[in-house]
Amino acid sequence: MPAMDPDHRPVPRRHGRVVPNVLLIGLTSMFVDLSTEMVYPLVPIFLTATLGATPMVVGVIEGIAESLASLLKVFSGYLGDVHQHRKRLAFLGYSGAVVYKVLLLAATSWGGVLLARVVDRTGKGIRTAPRDSLIAQSSDQSKLGGSFGLAKMLDMAGSSAGALLALVVVSTGTAFHQAFLWSIVPAVIGILIIPAVREERVERPAGVRPTLRGAPLDARLRLYLGTVFFFCLGNSSNAFLLLKAADLGFSLTQVMLLYLIFNVSASVFAIPSGRFSDRFGRRSVLVPGYLLAGLVYLGLAGFTSRPAVVLLFVVYGACTAFLSGAERAFVAEAAPPHLRGTVLGVYGTLQGIGLLLASLIAGAMWVGLGSDAPFWFGGSLAVLAAAATATILGSGRRRNARHG
Repeated sequence: MPAMDPDHRPVPRRHGRVVPNVLLIGLTSMFVDLSTEMVYPLVPIFLTATLGATPMVVGVIEGIAESLASLLKVFSGYLGDVHQHRKRLAFLGYSGAVVYKVLLLAATSWGGVLLARVVDRTGKGIRTAPRDSLIAQSSDQSKLGGSFGLAKMLDMAGSSAGALLALVVVSTGTAFHQAFLWSIVPAVIGILIIPAVREERVERPAGVRPTLRGAPLDARLRLYLGTVFFFCLGNSSNAFLLLKAADLGFSLTQVMLLYLIFNVSASVFAIPSGRFSDRFGRRSVLVPGYLLAGLVYLGLAGFTSRPAVVLLFVVYGACTAFLSGAERAFVAEAAPPHLRGTVLGVYGTLQGIGLLLASLIAGAMWVGLGSDAPFWFGGSLAVLAAAATATILGSGRRRNARHG
């Protein structure tokens, strides 16, 4: 008997719907990320140059917004597992991107921008785990890395296009409100794709309600989630990489070009790295990914050459692609199917809390010890995370991704 979707319609067999479902989810992310990245670099400038906010206020706004998003990921993942309404949660979360732009248009003070950012990050917190769970359930397990790679490629392609449009806005002197208005269009296109995504119900053991308490989670999964959090403590916001580039003498336009280069690089490497992890195991991609992240951070602390910095941004895009797809694939396949959304939510929450703490640590180090200190610290933690991952996922290459 075929599986049923939430509206009790038969769901086509997985073989015939894998690519369309993952592609549709990826296209949604692409359009919404295009919309978000189109305004993301503009918001700090809008706050300081137009609304008169201080850099401290910018930091407070981002801290509050990102913290809220991090905490919501585990709850949305859990709700998706309990009620099996992952698509509805994804739709609700992505809709926040449209509301965010409308609130930006109406903002006349930094309090208005704070409300807009909270709505935006709340939407991200709601949609992330259910979206990743939908990708995982729509994919052949032997091709899970490739599926997450495809979604990440489209996501970063949208980010690249958005960063390019933000660069055009800055270069041409386009009014902020005009840019905010136009950014609504791709976000609307993105959320209109979601109804075409099909969702199947995930069977769970009779009488068992999704909960992590007493759940038989794989020991390697628990250890690996701890490693992810450890790595994230040194992997501060990308804003610090851009600030470092500015500190090295890059102009505002050049810094935005570096951000574009990073996004393009991540998009290019996303699918190949995901497929490589499917074939040779997650360990074969995760360990080099953490090492590359460490080398990028250490390089930004040690190099001052402009060509070297450009190369480091290319490499950082590549290692972002390596880690994003393979991390999610390993977490998704190691989690019990009826807890997949919840565990993916825990993964996202640990990442978000780590990012917040890392950014606070990086800011304190930057002020107290100099601009190189956060990168020495982050690079060291990334190298240690690579060693820990190599140990946790075992030695040797295995074609079966479930075994690392």
